[in-house]
Amino acid sequence: MFKDTYDVIVVGAGHAGSEAAAAAANMGSSTLLVTMNLQNIAQMSCNPAMGGIAKGQILREIDAIGGYSGIVSDTSAIQFKMLNKSKGPAMWSPRVQSDRMMFSQHWREKLEQTQNLDFYQEMVSGLMVEKHKVVGVRTSLGLEIKAKTVILTNGTFLNGLIHIGNKNFGGGRAGERASTGMTAELIELGFEAGRMKTGTPPRVDGRSLDFSKMEEQPGDENPWKFSYSSETKPLEKQRSCWMTYTSPEVHNILKEGFDRSPMFNGAIQSTGPRYCPSIEDKIHKFADKERHQMFVEPEGWNTIEYYVNGFSTSLPEDIQYKALKLVAGFENVKFFRPGYAIEYDYFPPTQLRHTLETKLVEGLYFAGQINGTTGYEEAASQGLMAGMNAALKVQEKEDFILSRSEAYIGVLIDDLITKGTEEPYRMFTSRAEYRTLLRQDNADFRLTGKSFGVGLASSERMKVMEEKKKKSETFVEFFKNQSVTTDEINPILGSKKSSKVDQQGKLYKILARPNIVMEDMRKLESVKKHIEENNLGNEVLEQVEVQVKYAGYIEKEKLNADKLNRLENVRIPEHFNYNGLKSMSLEAREKLTKIKPRTISQASRVSGVNPSDVSVLLVHMGR
Repeated sequence: MFKDTYDVIVVGAGHAGSEAAAAAANMGSSTLLVTMNLQNIAQMSCNPAMGGIAKGQILREIDAIGGYSGIVSDTSAIQFKMLNKSKGPAMWSPRVQSDRMMFSQHWREKLEQTQNLDFYQEMVSGLMVEKHKVVGVRTSLGLEIKAKTVILTNGTFLNGLIHIGNKNFGGGRAGERASTGMTAELIELGFEAGRMKTGTPPRVDGRSLDFSKMEEQPGDENPWKFSYSSETKPLEKQRSCWMTYTSPEVHNILKEGFDRSPMFNGAIQSTGPRYCPSIEDKIHKFADKERHQMFVEPEGWNTIEYYVNGFSTSLPEDIQYKALKLVAGFENVKFFRPGYAIEYDYFPPTQLRHTLETKLVEGLYFAGQINGTTGYEEAASQGLMAGMNAALKVQEKEDFILSRSEAYIGVLIDDLITKGTEEPYRMFTSRAEYRTLLRQDNADFRLTGKSFGVGLASSERMKVMEEKKKKSETFVEFFKNQSVTTDEINPILGSKKSSKVDQQGKLYKILARPNIVMEDMRKLESVKKHIEENNLGNEVLEQVEVQVKYAGYIEKEKLNADKLNRLENVRIPEHFNYNGLKSMSLEAREKLTKIKPRTISQASRVSGVNPSDVSVLLVHMGR
């Protein structure tokens, strides 16, 4: 039924598993994707959307490296928004509302068109391990499939338990059974396991809602897209989302069900996502708030199903229904299904290397929610990195690791394996020290060349990136060298209430002004001519505007990143004996022995390691 031995077996076909399988196969590795239901590849288990604050940056990084998530997000989008546009470019975050069914369908089509990739539908219940090295997987039917590497991307399915009020039942997602057997086997191999919780809101019938009582949330007037490739185009038409609010009356009804809430009656003891709390958690923790926002989001182009964002809950279904009926626009609401909470097993990510390979078992990789993260984008990025590194391991090539100054993906993985997490981890721009460098607009400049070098990003992508980079650099030089007369520029400056100039000067200084934008400069004949002659698109214009306006900040951050990277280059031997450094604190010795950091820089970020401990290490290394 199968190849004698696969290079890579990927277990699970969610966002992490799909990216892992695509990456490994596209890098030439014979790959098998095993999942419990091939009809649900890359299923959007929760909200039908991709991107958002920091997540949008991650998605653009995935696309720049050669993953599929950006392309699929574009081809299945029903609305596009660039969030935080009123702030600096480091905060700009693209987001799409997606057609849920189309998203999954397009992912499957992309995977089926990928060479070197086989599929199999069944539960993987165990691993084949010999001498601390993985050699394959066992299925629930007793089949043994051999592999050189295995990537586990089990999502919320490991011993998944769904809660609705006092009721609970096994499941990895509504309507799908849980995965059993794997956790016990991993614990037997020596892995430490934990338990986490997440939740989802009710889905409702849009025909039963009164949108006239809600605030319309349309997409951007001139929408962009996620993928840097020419394979996708910006949306020509969009669907609106809607916003409404809870009220004190809604809160009172919800409180009636608190005694039957698994969150409050002890049925759920695991930790849920801090930054995506349930509605009962919100009204409990923020009792002073009289109302909370709810975003009413369509599930696709041609469906009447709507997702009630902001109303995640595990309260009894009758309480959910009574409370929602009191929300403006929901007076006659009909449910498709109630909201629920789900508990599942995860494995603290401090047990991993930067490649996402486990420290205990060679050739075994973990990616996605099994590592304690939450969110499609975080999962997809881990899957991409695990797939690439598994392929590189089989090919006996150097690991593909991104640093904190190179990508949000680097920040995410470094945070996980260095600090660990005791609650579902979500990426934010504030987690990145060098977010001015890690903008959504320059992910291709940062990462496409690196990916091309290891065989994932295509030559076509490389060519597109190099052309964009050349055009951007040429246009920046144009601004530095092109002068403008007072007669040409002063009318524009006056219209923007910016101080006029009394002599001819360079365009660069004008564009650097905070209240002058590229659209103003396009009114100048010389600028307009350069744009037309060089066929410059919006991405180049945005890139140049950012580079000119924020040149000082970008340069300062590069210098800071270079300082950090000097410590990144001071490597620590893999089996270094920290207990031999008696002048180091006991806590630091214990933490460093457990984490086994690769470099001095990573060691400095381990919780419990202070600057004096780092100094001891540096002295020992002869620095």
